[in-house]
Amino acid sequence: MNGELDAFFADFGYFADDERARIRAAWDFMSELKKDVARSCGEPFMAHPLRVARILAELHLDADSVIAALLHGTVEGLGLSADGLESRFGPGVARLVEGTSRISALKLHNKTVQHAESIRKMLFAMVDDVRVILVRLADRLDKMRSLKNFPEESQRLIAQETIDIWAPLANRLGISSIKDELEDLSLKYSNREVFDQIKAIVSAKKGERAGFLERAESEILGAAKAAGISISVHSRAKHFWSIYQKMKKRNKAADELYDLLALRILCGTVNECYTVLGLVHTIWKPLEGRFKDYIAMPKANGYQSLHTTVMCFEGRPLEIQIRTAEMHQVAENGVASHWLYKRGSGKEVVSVDHLSIINQLRELSRDRFDDEDLLARIKSDLLGDSIFVFTPKGDIVELPAGSTPIDFAYTIHSAIGEKIVGAKANGAIIPLSQELRNTQVVEVITHPQAHPTRNQYNAARTAKARQKIRAWLQANEPTAAAERKEPEGERAQSPFAHHKGAGPEPTEAARPPDSAVLKIRIGDTTNFLIKFAQCCAPVPPYPIAGYVSRGRGIIIHRVDCANLARIPEIENRMINVEWEIREDPQAAGRGKRKKAKDAADSAGAGK
Repeated sequence: MNGELDAFFADFGYFADDERARIRAAWDFMSELKKDVARSCGEPFMAHPLRVARILAELHLDADSVIAALLHGTVEGLGLSADGLESRFGPGVARLVEGTSRISALKLHNKTVQHAESIRKMLFAMVDDVRVILVRLADRLDKMRSLKNFPEESQRLIAQETIDIWAPLANRLGISSIKDELEDLSLKYSNREVFDQIKAIVSAKKGERAGFLERAESEILGAAKAAGISISVHSRAKHFWSIYQKMKKRNKAADELYDLLALRILCGTVNECYTVLGLVHTIWKPLEGRFKDYIAMPKANGYQSLHTTVMCFEGRPLEIQIRTAEMHQVAENGVASHWLYKRGSGKEVVSVDHLSIINQLRELSRDRFDDEDLLARIKSDLLGDSIFVFTPKGDIVELPAGSTPIDFAYTIHSAIGEKIVGAKANGAIIPLSQELRNTQVVEVITHPQAHPTRNQYNAARTAKARQKIRAWLQANEPTAAAERKEPEGERAQSPFAHHKGAGPEPTEAARPPDSAVLKIRIGDTTNFLIKFAQCCAPVPPYPIAGYVSRGRGIIIHRVDCANLARIPEIENRMINVEWEIREDPQAAGRGKRKKAKDAADSAGAGK
């Protein structure tokens, strides 16, 4: 198979002479070692390692990664000791081969305690050298391309494991070229009926789609030329997994979806990207809520681009991405572009050390988690989609999609999470259980006497917040148990009382607990009919919120009461309220008598 290695070098000419010699030495070593070995499907043993090496070379990875691909498997299978491996191929290759060997032995599809431990070992390997995972991703891609050679039951297991772990991992590393193909192949082997349906519809409309996209390309190129901007335009259809997700989200068949077309525009500079965006919006009307600026706010994996959807010819929606050539390189190759730019072909645009998932893994390695927590955090916090929100000072905070204000608070600092009692998003009070949205400005309301509750545990989405809350509850279980055993009437007075279920507009109590010494201040007066919601039992010192009810005066809730968000037109009916300590009458009398005595003494002293 030496001819195939020559073809490899012909296709990928970026290796220096000494690197080519090292790659060929590894190839010769393995070819001799496995010359009498064939794979179960009947192909030569070295066919698979060479394909894996090609996938890595397409990402422009370095020679060490390519050599590790040729040698990957188990260290024992090479017949070399760790020292022998290092002396023969160098310390970099030895580290990669040993790392990929450890991961190769992991059984990720076993839903057991070992499952979480296997994923932990695999991901923590990235902290030491992310190339270990890149080699395994390339190996998984070739495995998925050859999945027809596996038994049907194994096909489903491997496809499910791929969509659960490997495709999201490729996404977090920013390698969309691998992510998209892994997702499509997973759909093919996990839901063949839907895959074939989508494939047939996409194929049937191929000619119609081509004509539509050519017209759109011509319009954009003409507008850019008139503006003196040089661009390139590329058309594409959505990949099958993306179409499948749209089908599920909108509960529609594939032939009922119309926004399956996309154009990608490559510009020379960032300024030109924004200028072209303006030109596109001049040609066609943009759809409301479909514009995203990932240039000003890049994704956690380094992805940058402008996204917009416009109403194009015949009222058909068209998605358009606008980016520079460098941004496109990162979008396709993600963290792998670190090695491309490291070799001097341009400035480095992706730093491995500052990649979000690497920093999260470093933090995760310092915390203690049981297997359930670890698996949940890996799947939701590390491999799931992200949103970006702002602190009131303008700092950006990355959170897993679906996060609540509780998750936000614990991300800022555990001490803030423990004292949270309420939250605002873009200035409006929201329930602590409400999911945050991209680009919201989130403000946390805390109180020194607050502590975590089971309601907060249920509302939290991130594994970190849930682990911290559960740890506090376990450490203070006697206190929590005592609160649960209190009589109903007393529990309502507790500042830590749990919420009770309630309808869309909850019932009210005529007055608050301890009303003899407390009152509500609303603006500068208290001349209002006031009632207190029973669902959250608002008592001092917890912050409160009020709204004007229809015919029942002003209803008072705790700021974190989940029922507030369910009240119709709540934003227009809110009113500022706060607790005010009512002065004790006897203490007031004593104060007045003391003041009178002091005045008399002062007058006598002056005579």
